[in-house]
Amino acid sequence: MSKPLIQLLMAAGLVGAAASASADVVLTTSTWVAPSHLLSRAQEAWCGEVAQATSNRVKCNILPKAVAPPPGTFDAVRDGLADLSYSVDGYTPGRYTLAKIAEFPFLGDNSSATSVAYQRIFQKHLAKFDEHRGLKVITVFTHGPGVIFNNKRPIKSMADMDGIKFRVGGGVVNDVGKAIGANMTLKPAPQSYELLSSGVVDGVWFPNESIESFNLMKLVKYSTSVPGGLYNTSFAFVMNPAAWAKISKEDQAAIDKLSGEHAARLFGKYWDDADIKSKAAQQAGGIEAIKADAKFVADFKTKTDPIEAQWIKEAEAKGLKNAAAVLKEFRAEIAKLQ
Repeated sequence: MSKPLIQLLMAAGLVGAAASASADVVLTTSTWVAPSHLLSRAQEAWCGEVAQATSNRVKCNILPKAVAPPPGTFDAVRDGLADLSYSVDGYTPGRYTLAKIAEFPFLGDNSSATSVAYQRIFQKHLAKFDEHRGLKVITVFTHGPGVIFNNKRPIKSMADMDGIKFRVGGGVVNDVGKAIGANMTLKPAPQSYELLSSGVVDGVWFPNESIESFNLMKLVKYSTSVPGGLYNTSFAFVMNPAAWAKISKEDQAAIDKLSGEHAARLFGKYWDDADIKSKAAQQAGGIEAIKADAKFVADFKTKTDPIEAQWIKEAEAKGLKNAAAVLKEFRAEIAKLQ
């Protein structure tokens, strides 16, 4: 073999090695709501930040259709059907006990504060328990304060909920429904239009955003809200660990800076903006907004306080020491951020 040929082959090998080392990582990304939904847009925005921070060495390929129904999303990412997605912890009851800390009534008045506070508490106290085992948690976050919507009557007292069937998303809100004696059906959010339009349910417990996002404006007539929300919902934004391992250490460090509180604040801001927009649309559309009075709040609190006490027992049984103090710290973080 001639020397020039050997040099040529060696050069080709070096070029190939360099190309392999700098090869793009494309993250298969799934979303189970419409592309226009705030969750899809927030996820896409985060992907854009990652692409910019890594000089396009790490990019997202956002699929046109979800790889799994909402309750199966975490398992789908864990199994490699997608590299990146988000879902609701409460969609798989019994699996994410510690995540319930972010779902209690009266937590906070916006998603940004509760999401950032939740991420702080998660990182400090909860992550070590690895409830999302087999997944890299990019961030955790919550939606905006939960509201009662229905098409039967104005709900101004606990008794006004008698005979009304509600759709809820699972987690603590399901416990809340049982505690107050409400008729609750556990179903993922995207099924709400079908459930309401067919009369299977008469109402939904949702953040304000969802009335517009899921096209429910003409299917509800009344909303009832309280300071801090009647419930909340815990989300996790997660990545497949094998996909993460394909990313260079340099780019992992860049992505870590965009994760945690940064990502929680991003999702929170998108949710707050959508809540504000939907509230204005509800007002323009004639949905009657009721602010619960002090008696409603007191009655609701009396019936739901035992849920927190039960969670404290469950959390401590899982190994979270001083769970009551952790919950108090979480509320204090939210108060500082609002």
